[in-house]
Amino acid sequence: MEGLRNREVEGQAHEASVLIGHHMGRVHELFAAHAAAQPNAIAVSGADETLTYGQLERRANQLAHRLRALGVNRDRPAGLCLERSAALVVGALGILKAGSAYVALDPSHPKERLGFMLRDSRVEVLVTGGPVAAQLDTLEAAVVALDTGRAELDLEPTAAPATGHPAGDLAYVIYTSGSTGAPKGV
Repeated sequence: MEGLRNREVEGQAHEASVLIGHHMGRVHELFAAHAAAQPNAIAVSGADETLTYGQLERRANQLAHRLRALGVNRDRPAGLCLERSAALVVGALGILKAGSAYVALDPSHPKERLGFMLRDSRVEVLVTGGPVAAQLDTLEAAVVALDTGRAELDLEPTAAPATGHPAGDLAYVIYTSGSTGAPKGV
């Protein structure tokens, strides 16, 4: 997990289960173990902010609790539409901790394409923030804004929610252009 430091995070960088050394588990569980062992070490650093493993773990847990309250679970993926930033890592990790998969949405795509992907994937909750949130204001999904909604998220518990889902569950969905030119989730 040391490799998270100073890397740009791609939307599809997380996997449902990974093997690190002799430890097998879901990425959010392995992250939590590392955060418990090294809470003050830098986990992610970007132009907008730097978070320690402990801070990232707490914020992701708070987001996971909020997403659960909105009905996100293993059968209901959440959309994730953020610029590359520390918030993107919080969003991806929080969605996984909620027991769900995330639908990776590139904020640079046209609004119509993003709308199609949200409808096609049946996303009912979208994690976003900053100028991206304003771009998506007409879409029919509940929005959890990691920036302007920070005060509300701070009221959520900082302990990880229990997921109880198998390690082989879906972690993310990305859309390709498809052979017909229409976006296709894979």
